[in-house]
Amino acid sequence: MAASLFRFTIPLLLLSVLAASARNEEDARALAALRRALDPAGRVLGSWNPSGDPCGGSFVGVTCDTAGRVTAVSLQGRGLSGSLPPAVAGLRRLQGLYLHYNGIKGPIPREIGKLSELTDLYLDVNHLTGPVPVEIASMANLQVLQLGYNQLTGSIPPQLGNLNKLTVLAMQSNQLTGAIPATLGELTQLRRLDLSFNSLFGSIPSKIAEVPLLEVFDIRNNTLSGSVPVGLRRMNGGFQYMNNKGLCGVGFSLLELCPSSEDGLKPSKPEPFGPDGTVKTREVPQSVNPENCSGSRCSKSANGSEGVLIVAVVAVVIGAAFCGLFAFSWYRRQKQKIGSSLEVSDSRLSTDHFQQKEACRRSASPLISVEYSNSWDPLSGGGVGSSGEVGDSFRFNLEEVECATQYFSDVNLLGKSGFAATYKGILRDGSVVAVKSLNKTSCKQEESDFLRGLKMLSLLRHDNLVSLRGFCCSRGRGECFLVYDFMVNGCLSQYLDVKDGSSASVLDWPTRVSIVRGIAKGIEYLHSKKSSKPPVVHQNISAEKILLDHHFAPRLSVPGLHKLLADDVVFSTLKASAAMGYLAPEYATTGRFTDKSDVFAFGIVVLQVITGKRDVSQLKVGAAAVSDLDGLVDGNLNGVFSRTEAARLAAVAAYCTSEVPNQRPTMEAVVQQLSH
Repeated sequence: MAASLFRFTIPLLLLSVLAASARNEEDARALAALRRALDPAGRVLGSWNPSGDPCGGSFVGVTCDTAGRVTAVSLQGRGLSGSLPPAVAGLRRLQGLYLHYNGIKGPIPREIGKLSELTDLYLDVNHLTGPVPVEIASMANLQVLQLGYNQLTGSIPPQLGNLNKLTVLAMQSNQLTGAIPATLGELTQLRRLDLSFNSLFGSIPSKIAEVPLLEVFDIRNNTLSGSVPVGLRRMNGGFQYMNNKGLCGVGFSLLELCPSSEDGLKPSKPEPFGPDGTVKTREVPQSVNPENCSGSRCSKSANGSEGVLIVAVVAVVIGAAFCGLFAFSWYRRQKQKIGSSLEVSDSRLSTDHFQQKEACRRSASPLISVEYSNSWDPLSGGGVGSSGEVGDSFRFNLEEVECATQYFSDVNLLGKSGFAATYKGILRDGSVVAVKSLNKTSCKQEESDFLRGLKMLSLLRHDNLVSLRGFCCSRGRGECFLVYDFMVNGCLSQYLDVKDGSSASVLDWPTRVSIVRGIAKGIEYLHSKKSSKPPVVHQNISAEKILLDHHFAPRLSVPGLHKLLADDVVFSTLKASAAMGYLAPEYATTGRFTDKSDVFAFGIVVLQVITGKRDVSQLKVGAAAVSDLDGLVDGNLNGVFSRTEAARLAAVAAYCTSEVPNQRPTMEAVVQQLSH
């Protein structure tokens, strides 16, 4: 019996080994074809030895599973200049293909649709041409599709609406034409849709406004027209629509109201006629209709709905007559809101678009984590104890940070100091971030102290703070990276000392009052014991540390950073603060920071906001100054300000900058005073 079982088992094992060998050989052939096509000069992929084992660890950028099958090819930013061959379809177990930031030319092969297990496809920032293959729609497991910054042409395949696991679809900065497929509204998992900087025309399908998880919808710089679905208002700054002159809608600060019956109704679909009036049957995008139809079925549907369409038009015209007066009144009120500042932020954001490329998503996929596991350093591995541990949700993979910042390109450098450098970046989910790089020599040398500082930073959560999104530390690089949300309107200091003729940079009075109130609330939160966090003294409040978001709402940056830095580095940062007058006078004798020193710095900021000047160190605010508000308030406002509010702000500044610490109010009292 045993001999019989032995004879039966051996052939099975041999067959298994042969089958595994055949599968590995298939991957090897596919990688060899990739090497020849992507790197014809052989400068980058020399480690891909045709006779070597792809899963032996020597093939750069190749990741395999435990069965010895290739699951990821990560060659982003390698300077590849060839083309993507059809043979890529031979990597049947491939789950991640990362070829972004290269110079790959030619079309995307249709055979790529055979990669049925692929979840991540990154082909952005290359020189790809031709249409978007319809076959991509058959990749049922696809979650991220990045095709931006190429020269792709043709229309967006409506079949992409079949990718029900898709979370990111980015096709910006190509040469795409046609309409936005209504089928994209069926992507219920979609969080980011970027179709900006193309030549798309027609209307915005209403179904897209119904996608429940959609956070970013960017259609800037196209030729879209028609009424914008009202449902997109929920996205606020996440919906970007600049430079589409044909768009109109209600409740969007940068759009005119749609024409009423006086001017006729705008078509909701692209006009299917050429300049000579002939029908452009082949150019009419069928994708605007979510229902598929063909032949006689289409004709019947069109004839049957003709009468309904006429009735609907008449009803809309009559309704417009009753609603016109109300809509006009509402529109006038909207135009008067302070929210007009959004127009400034949107226009600035559009000019930044070409300076920043697409990159990584916050939650790293297992593929990326596996490949870059040796570069990720969890510091002490949680050995500090529960008080010093930082949750995994705050941890970024080094590859994500590198990818987001284009490998710390100087193009994305926002600022640099003696101990840190800050870069602009875009994560895989499309969110824009600021990445602060700290050299290990600038940080606390005891890992337990450093981890406790990170733990404290992760607890700080307030609407007027730039909260820490996550961090990444690497012993190999000798650096730690802190990831924050990017504030598109820069820092407050940019809006001080504005010269004549630069009215676009002059903050109006309501915005200034809002900034003062918001920063007061942020500091009050730091000083309090709310939300199970310890009281925190910021130590470095200044106009440079007050950032402004899309709506010019203020956010106090890098709160608690001193908890991570070595003492000598913290001391070196005081020179700039002292020069601008932010440093409280008692620090010279005590050498200590307290909540009262934060109050003093806040008072200086209030003076800067009132006067519009950076240097207020010689300004003495007392009863005389308060009585001469016209001489105190920024002349760029041309007298357009509330005298009552100006007097209140000046009084607050005077109390906060008192020479004697005990005479300064608490931030809680300041918030109460400013709320009156």
